[in-house]
Amino acid sequence: MDHLADVKKFAKKPLNEAAFAGMSKSYALVMGKPDTRYVACSDAAELERVRENFLKKKLGLKTADLDASVKAICEHMKADKTKSRLTFYYLLAEHYGKLDLFVKK
Repeated sequence: MDHLADVKKFAKKPLNEAAFAGMSKSYALVMGKPDTRYVACSDAAELERVRENFLKKKLGLKTADLDASVKAICEHMKADKTKSRLTFYYLLAEHYGKLDLFVKK
């Protein structure tokens, strides 16, 4: 899968290449495993993991609209049956203005 092309297809703003590169390195192990490579929007436990492990722990968010933003990304990517975790995380980080967390300084 061409993750860069996938992110470009769904991102609302021009791609932050530095953030994408950092995110790719951070999630290289996850993307190599078939059972964690994709986000299953139909699985409530999976969406809870995205909220708890990515939005709260990685991005440091505590707002009440976290579930709504995860569902919005699911809706935005609904035409894609295999929702890349890297693309999904990029879109969430973009939504919350947190892409700079992944830029290596």
